[in-house]
Amino acid sequence: MGNVIIIVIVCADHRLHSPMYFFLGHLSLLDILVTSTIIPPMLAGLLMSEVLTMSFSACITQLFLYLSLGTIEFVLLGAMAVDRYVAVCNPLRYNIIMNSQVCLWVVIVAWVFGFLFQIWPVYATFQLSFCRSTLVNHFFCERGLLLKLSCDDTVFLEFILFLMATVILLGSLLPTVISYTYIISTILKIPSASGQRKAFSTCASHFTIVVIGYGTCLFLYVKPKQTQAAEYNKIVSLMISVVTPFLTPFIFTLRNNQVKEALRNVIFLRVNSSGRILQ
Repeated sequence: MGNVIIIVIVCADHRLHSPMYFFLGHLSLLDILVTSTIIPPMLAGLLMSEVLTMSFSACITQLFLYLSLGTIEFVLLGAMAVDRYVAVCNPLRYNIIMNSQVCLWVVIVAWVFGFLFQIWPVYATFQLSFCRSTLVNHFFCERGLLLKLSCDDTVFLEFILFLMATVILLGSLLPTVISYTYIISTILKIPSASGQRKAFSTCASHFTIVVIGYGTCLFLYVKPKQTQAAEYNKIVSLMISVVTPFLTPFIFTLRNNQVKEALRNVIFLRVNSSGRILQ
């Protein structure tokens, strides 16, 4: 509901029709899709208090959507970091650099790349032989545990998956680190404290999501052996698929005055509209 509200107010309020909120709307959509992919089967397993049966094709679909949506999200986080860099360091050229056509192409490339990039990893994972067991000790089809169940030699595959995860996470983290290095350097040069606070407030929400998202995923995926510490993956996966999407609306609304004002205006207009109907 929180992410739906963000999408609605971004579409409804013309003051939020900017690159930052355009990317935020897509980020909220991704959070909705991630939770819709993971949470319903997890809740079904908890409520039925028994082993949840999932078909092989459903497991493939769930893993592919989960990894693809995660890849898209990190690409968008990198794009949002560059957007914040342009807004803080080149404010006079912001509308020229981050125009609507550029933002649209960034989003299109992110979605297409995310789905295409994960086709081979998922295909290679499900070409393995699962002769040891068909029971995945997790609340979704987690790749590390699937590799652990295989009776094939997965060393080479795990190394390739490690390299691909490194490319995605560190590849999107690099522009984020560079952008925030320049952003912090620029903010420190602002003479007034109020100006520094205003400049930092435009980046605080995005920076918080970056720390949570990259911190959990670096622990989960950037390791040479995917089956390593598989029992701890549940906690980290829960952070990615439940906690982070739950916190995102609060982080972007509680720390963003524009979003809070837009939300108040939407509620105010709704109340006034209801009042006129009642009269």
